[in-house]
Amino acid sequence: MNILLTPPIAFLIYVSLVFLIYMLGKALASPESPSAAKSSLYGSGEVAPKEMAAPGYRPFMVVAFFFAVLHLSILVIASGGLTPRLVPYLLGVLIALVAFILG
Repeated sequence: MNILLTPPIAFLIYVSLVFLIYMLGKALASPESPSAAKSSLYGSGEVAPKEMAAPGYRPFMVVAFFFAVLHLSILVIASGGLTPRLVPYLLGVLIALVAFILG
């Protein structure tokens, strides 16, 4: 029985089991009937918008960098403690966050 637990044998058993389940599902499924409704975009019953909401990743990346700087600075502040050496760091973080907000 231990031979069934070896990785190659277990892999072959799992692959064959998955293939059998796949073939059973294919046999139980109804035949395919392509239509225009099936190939069109679906958006909760509404017509899909024609233009892009936000072209590219730039708007997302600005927000992502803002929150990354904010969260990492909070982790650094929380791990260090309130000392006078922290003031230049806080000013740098503040300048970076303002730069991200202004774009």
